[in-house]
Amino acid sequence: MRYLHTMVRVRDLDESLAFYCDKLGLKEVSRMENEAGRFTLVFLCAPGDEAAAKEKRAPTVELTYNWDPEDYQGGRNFGHLAYAVDDIYAACQRLMDGGVTINRPPRDGRMAFVRSPDGISVELLQAGPALAPAEPWASMANTGTW
Repeated sequence: MRYLHTMVRVRDLDESLAFYCDKLGLKEVSRMENEAGRFTLVFLCAPGDEAAAKEKRAPTVELTYNWDPEDYQGGRNFGHLAYAVDDIYAACQRLMDGGVTINRPPRDGRMAFVRSPDGISVELLQAGPALAPAEPWASMANTGTW
């Protein structure tokens, strides 16, 4: 398992970039705008980690800017922790065997979400290419929120 990123939702992307980059000193390594989903993702890393972060070998902070205004209360602005795993199906099975609910099963062979005992969302991402869809995951429904 390898730590990938922490996601934080932001109300004003320019103001947030001024804080994280200009004041805190983080460096922007990638940006993605999604017209259909109406959001922008900006990934930041510590100075000196730019090359490693672009190759997903160094952890990043993911700033998520939703284009439609949203009031972030009760921790909604903190999104999730994310980890790459060698085999998403084996990782989810191990968690289920340990009594953990798989809130968003890895139906696509790539991504799953679970929650910590304190309600923190944890995203699991398949390292490398997605695995072929497989049961019971492919037909498993979402449970709760993540």
